[in-house]
Amino acid sequence: MMVQNKQNMTLNPSELCADLRTYFESGITCSYSWRKKQLLMLRRFLLEQEEEIYEALQSDFRKSRAETFFTETHYLITEIDAALKHLKSWMKKRKVPTPLRFQPGRSFYTREPYGVVLVVAAWNYPLQLAVAPAIGAIAAGNCVMIKPSEQSPATSELLVEGVARYLDGKAIKVFPGGVEESRQLLEESFDYIFFTGGIKTGKQVMRKAAEHLTPVSLELGGKNPCIVDQNTNIPVAARRIVWAKFLNAGQTCIAPDYVLVDRNAEEELLRCMKDAVEAFYGTEPEESLDYPAVITEARLEKLAGYLDEGIVVTGGSTDAGRRYLSPTILREVSPDARVMTDEIFGPVLPVLSYETPEDALRVVRMARHPLALYVFSGDRSFQEYMIQNTQSGGVCINDLMFQAAIPALPFGGAGESGMGVYHGAAGFETFSRPRSVHVKRTFPENVLRYPPFSQKKFNRLRRLFRLFS
Repeated sequence: MMVQNKQNMTLNPSELCADLRTYFESGITCSYSWRKKQLLMLRRFLLEQEEEIYEALQSDFRKSRAETFFTETHYLITEIDAALKHLKSWMKKRKVPTPLRFQPGRSFYTREPYGVVLVVAAWNYPLQLAVAPAIGAIAAGNCVMIKPSEQSPATSELLVEGVARYLDGKAIKVFPGGVEESRQLLEESFDYIFFTGGIKTGKQVMRKAAEHLTPVSLELGGKNPCIVDQNTNIPVAARRIVWAKFLNAGQTCIAPDYVLVDRNAEEELLRCMKDAVEAFYGTEPEESLDYPAVITEARLEKLAGYLDEGIVVTGGSTDAGRRYLSPTILREVSPDARVMTDEIFGPVLPVLSYETPEDALRVVRMARHPLALYVFSGDRSFQEYMIQNTQSGGVCINDLMFQAAIPALPFGGAGESGMGVYHGAAGFETFSRPRSVHVKRTFPENVLRYPPFSQKKFNRLRRLFRLFS
């Protein structure tokens, strides 16, 4: 099956992949100059098309200019700048010690691109999640096929046009379309697949990759807990939680999925969170220019089904025509409620109280391996207790989300929240593989290595190996 893009050009996935492989095998993408140029041109695209990017995200989400700047364009420029700054050092061969028994000789390894990489992006941050993995793949010297999400059509169209206009179109391509187009691409033999999305689809991607023995990175999601100790600045914690939860209308894989608060601090936290919602979005959030839409009406309907699973502290109103659900906080929620077993991925925040840290841990462990763990506490021992007794992709103490915004920190999941990491050097290493090299001279020649092995010769070899190991 073939797809047509906006310019009515026929897109055949098999032919496109074959073209990418031919171009990669030419060796052009392996040079430092090519990698640097593509990163610079990608940066130029983000700067020169800034207004068009704002318009696309507004069309797809009603996302504000400020939110688009911080979570999409500026975020990506920061990643590109880090790659440009360190690219030469990342590409250098790494010398390693050579044991005496293998002397004279030298040993090192280089990092080589996989070849042709498929990046399958999610809809919630449609520009960031398509481009950020591509930055690492390009820096590593790969050819890249980007599959943007069909649920963000304006951004997808912008990517098609932008990549064709700014980047080397023989090495970097965008394949638009929906679920069927994704299936077509997964039938092809790629050298690496990077997928961002839900657990169910991630498993399907991994199954298809296994047919070609293709390595994968899966960036999924999970029930991200936010644990609030009474020994913390509650008003600050409340503001930061509200900001992180309702950014992008809660459609963020590392957003706090629920809050566990010490019972002694529960009332103050709920009061401060309610105040923060009003301070950020006003008494009528539907009128706020800083509050985006839910992606689809079907998604909105599912989210609205959670509203009767607790007592509404604030929010709870919907407008299907505008794909609107107000920032909603629930209390008195059962740990067994559907809102506590599903990944919410929307602007609904359950708040549960706990008596002891052990009680909080029992709730956290109901859903293993979240993508993020958040802890608010001024007590270092409490912080360490929560870190040491949980597993998660990343951790942020006394704030939220910034563990994923620092280029020097690897970002990725654990268990059901994903596998593999990227950002900064971690992204470069994800999209390249170490290739070991050992270099010998032809003189002198160690004849002891060759058969036949008499007992005397073997004993001598064994002594030498033990001496120089």
